[in-house]
Amino acid sequence: MDIGVPKEIKPQEGRVALMPADVARLVEKGHRVRIESTAGVASGASDQDYEAIGAEIVTMAEKLFKASQMIAKVKEIMPEEYGFLRPGQIIYSNLHTALNRDLTDQLLAGQVNSISAEDTHEDGSPNCPLAGEIGAFEGVRLCMAPHGGTGRHFMAHFGAPPLKALVIGLGAVGQGALRTLLRLGCSVTGFDIVARARKTSALTWASCDYRSAPVAEISGQLSHADLIVNCVLWPKHRSDHLISRGMLKSLKPTAAIVDISCDTAGAIETCRPTTWADPVYDVDGIRHFCVDNIPGAVPATASAGYSQAILPFITRIADHGLVAACKAEPWLAKGLTTHNGTLILPETARLQDRPFTPAEPYLDTL
Repeated sequence: MDIGVPKEIKPQEGRVALMPADVARLVEKGHRVRIESTAGVASGASDQDYEAIGAEIVTMAEKLFKASQMIAKVKEIMPEEYGFLRPGQIIYSNLHTALNRDLTDQLLAGQVNSISAEDTHEDGSPNCPLAGEIGAFEGVRLCMAPHGGTGRHFMAHFGAPPLKALVIGLGAVGQGALRTLLRLGCSVTGFDIVARARKTSALTWASCDYRSAPVAEISGQLSHADLIVNCVLWPKHRSDHLISRGMLKSLKPTAAIVDISCDTAGAIETCRPTTWADPVYDVDGIRHFCVDNIPGAVPATASAGYSQAILPFITRIADHGLVAACKAEPWLAKGLTTHNGTLILPETARLQDRPFTPAEPYLDTL
């Protein structure tokens, strides 16, 4: 199969979908891989590195898309790339179509066969821990006085207590946030609806200034917090919130919110996605950091994890075709988004009020 890896064009995004070592495995199996020139540079992979293992370097994105049966990306198809898509082409990327009707329209009208990579990770995206670690790091920075924060140091000194942080959600993202905050010496309370997650975190961090608590206790802790880090992926159809706009008045005026999940009006009502170019905004005096591609700040590390995670699926699709691969791999089928003009992904259908066919019955007809 002809596989193309374009350069990411989303602002401040330096990741690349496939690193040279993983491209080499595809080439060894007889697949042809094209890489857009400089696509891997920010991740520490030069054009020469790709050429050395048998990949072809292409200088123009349009040419790469045209020559490729399958495109492997990190971020969604951007409007500038819409014109490069063609019927029957396979797109494997983090598409996030549910709140992007324009992209969904393009995929359906163009009869593009698409896989939402974010839905194919059985154990969560390998970039989730990185997002938690970096997001918490940015939160600590926002707590410093020059950035409008409480001026509380991240560790205890001279009898003064350390920065107080609340981490909501103790999954892969939340554990990443805990690693950053607790290793720096912060005082942290972690919240989750799952008792086992709370117990496990409490045991893991027993030697640190940490306690776990049920989600119902969040409102009572807000007034003490210097920093709130949200790690909960909020269902997009829900209209309720863990922290509403009205609850912001309970916070210190110097407190900061970091929403790593970046769901618009999600777990935190006042959150909306931002970019690294303009990462922070203010609502009712409270600063919000909601960058939607946090791992893009460490592309050399993030690309390595993402490439390793998607390689088995990319390989199976390349070896056997998309339909056979989805029939053989249930987690790949979970990410099937559009196929031959049919919408498959339930969340996108629900949010956009569109008809759809679930993956299992749809695949049974092919």
